[in-house]
Amino acid sequence: MKVRRSLQDLMKEMKDSEPFKQNIVHWHTIEEKEAKVESLPINISTELKGALQKRGITNLYTHQRSAYETAMKGKSLVAVTPTASGKTLCYNLPVLQTIINNPHARALYMFPTKALAQDQKSEINEIINETGLDINSYTYDGDTPANIRQKVRRAGHVVITNPDMLHSAILPHHTKWVSLFENLKFVIIDELHIYRGVFGSHVANVIRRLRRICRFYGSDPIFICTSATIANPLELAEKLTEKPVELIDNNGAPSGRKHFVFYNPPIVNKPLNIRRSSTLEARKLASILLENKVQTIIFARSRVRVEILLTYLQELVKHKLGPKAIRGYRGGYLPTERREIERGLRSGEIYGVVSTNALELGVDIGQLQVCIMNGFPGTIASSWQQAGRAGRRHDESLVIMVASSSPIDQYVIQNPDYFFERSPETARIQPDNLIILIDHMKCAAFELPFHAGERFGSFETEEVLEYLVEERVLFQNGVKYYWMNDSFPAHNISLRSASQENVVIIDQSDVANVKVIGEMDQFSAMTLLHEEAIYLHQGRQFQVEILDWEEKKAFVREVDVDYFTDANLAVELKVIQQDKQRFLSAGEIGYGDVSVVAMATIFKKIKFETHENIGSGPITLPEAELHTSSTWFSMNDTLFSDNKERLEQGLIGSAHALRHIAPLFVMCDPQDIHVVPQVKAAHNEKPTIFFYDRYPGGVGLSEKIYEGFEHVLKEALGMVRKCQCEQGCPSCIGTDTSSETAKSDVIKILSSFISNRETSGEKYVH
Repeated sequence: MKVRRSLQDLMKEMKDSEPFKQNIVHWHTIEEKEAKVESLPINISTELKGALQKRGITNLYTHQRSAYETAMKGKSLVAVTPTASGKTLCYNLPVLQTIINNPHARALYMFPTKALAQDQKSEINEIINETGLDINSYTYDGDTPANIRQKVRRAGHVVITNPDMLHSAILPHHTKWVSLFENLKFVIIDELHIYRGVFGSHVANVIRRLRRICRFYGSDPIFICTSATIANPLELAEKLTEKPVELIDNNGAPSGRKHFVFYNPPIVNKPLNIRRSSTLEARKLASILLENKVQTIIFARSRVRVEILLTYLQELVKHKLGPKAIRGYRGGYLPTERREIERGLRSGEIYGVVSTNALELGVDIGQLQVCIMNGFPGTIASSWQQAGRAGRRHDESLVIMVASSSPIDQYVIQNPDYFFERSPETARIQPDNLIILIDHMKCAAFELPFHAGERFGSFETEEVLEYLVEERVLFQNGVKYYWMNDSFPAHNISLRSASQENVVIIDQSDVANVKVIGEMDQFSAMTLLHEEAIYLHQGRQFQVEILDWEEKKAFVREVDVDYFTDANLAVELKVIQQDKQRFLSAGEIGYGDVSVVAMATIFKKIKFETHENIGSGPITLPEAELHTSSTWFSMNDTLFSDNKERLEQGLIGSAHALRHIAPLFVMCDPQDIHVVPQVKAAHNEKPTIFFYDRYPGGVGLSEKIYEGFEHVLKEALGMVRKCQCEQGCPSCIGTDTSSETAKSDVIKILSSFISNRETSGEKYVH
């Protein structure tokens, strides 16, 4: 019988044995940290003090005490400390003490996911039960039964929800929630750093609507936000809530010893600098840990990667640990399935979980010892969030980042100082994006009529109200603007995706038991749910038999094949209006509105183990059109006037490098910003690279690139130059070309923009 080895034994083996040692680029150890504590505040009630003591809490960490005192003085705050540092008490203590002082007081808790809301409900209910007081705490989400909803509205001291429910179910029906809005003392926004980009811009407008309704009922709640480490938590909290906010960052929580390992898979093709698949390496490392029953979480960047890894790992451990010992966890799973996985992790029945960033957030999943990241998560802030899932309090833990061949992974893994010494990224939102703003002003007008001259948050509404009257959405009567439509606006507005409707995935493997197994946004569905696509769910494979695009339904059937599918998207892009322009001696930089027409064209079948292409087929779906904002760099033709082929190859290689650096610079998901090269742009007939926001109207991502284009180009240029290949490879410029000049051409294009000074000032084009 094989002897189980401890985590310490396995770490020693990694440091000493050849197969591992040669792939470890950097081993960074963060020593354990002792707790910094202060006594419980004098004004905490005896019941609450007793409940804390029953849970073994006789002191507070320094940040918990500061948060309590700030909130009790009536000031809004944002608490910024690492994962598992006891942020929950930063809001539960002031909320419960306020309700004890005033039984009419109410609090609204907002979490970005249902899983987190369920988790926090258990946490607060345990404290309430131990006080023995009559305080009601309920979750209000899509899973709340109809018979409970009335009770929540009438008697919930603490209502726990998510932004989507607040937007579509609570605010539009505020007349049913009078006791909540009249007595609302606190609004809790947990995981603040999640509210950035498109989602954050929507939520900022939901909060404008919430504060507007509160004013109508005579309340002005205190906001308590908590966040993981980002560069601008105070700025983000103030922009989201439009209130003055105090920063609490004096973290007093203890932490165990943490080992952070940068692991680079071996090179399998030297001329092309192609490394062994990060997925296969992550599988190898996870298998060793799981065979020794070391509880491990593996993060993958996409749904498809989660399912591929899960398939590999379940195959390996089926005979040793049992098939249920390793589970997948991602968006698109049904709530009951997710709850079951969370319970299994806490109880220790499940040894391993493969997840997208859905488990980055503070869901309580117990004492995991190891975190493996299959590729760089996209931002430094996200990496620390994922790393925080391993090792709670005083336990030793291990984090392994396994790099893929992608340019950004190679850049991060070979520049550990960039990762460990650079402050996390800035989170950006654009609440005044006109498309998002108008949608929420419609919702606000449905909730309460607008007064002439009324501001919506910090936004002056006059022009938008007049436009909505012209469009016959509102009608004006005296100094008030009223909603005049029968329809209910919030139902048609999604806070999370660029498309308004999701595609529902229906499993018809068993005719007697046809059931919904997931959903997906329209843009992703074009490449992941086309007919003949292999859709992966919990390690099982389903083939898409019919995609009903009109009805937004994908009908799938379970299959057993040894491949997955990957699809291509053809993009046509035109400039509609140029708003800003800068001229350089090498070319010009522009910013403005563009029209993007995307079409899924063909899909490839890719074999599981070898990742070779074993077939392809056409995709027949309608075009999707998007009007958005974009920044572009246009080159003068002189750079490659003699060779059009080199120009095209240089543009494609430059766009590939920039595609990986841009999301890092603007702190967004790689899917939120697209990079498209054109040999001859329609608007100026010059070789051009476009960056565009993948959201109608844009959310400020490409505008930030316009402001900092030199920095983006410098980072991309540095990444290409540092790549170990000679002529260019998939890792730096994205092509395994036989051309001897491919890499030098990309360097030539990128450096031409950096080394050239502006020939004139910025122009605003009207």
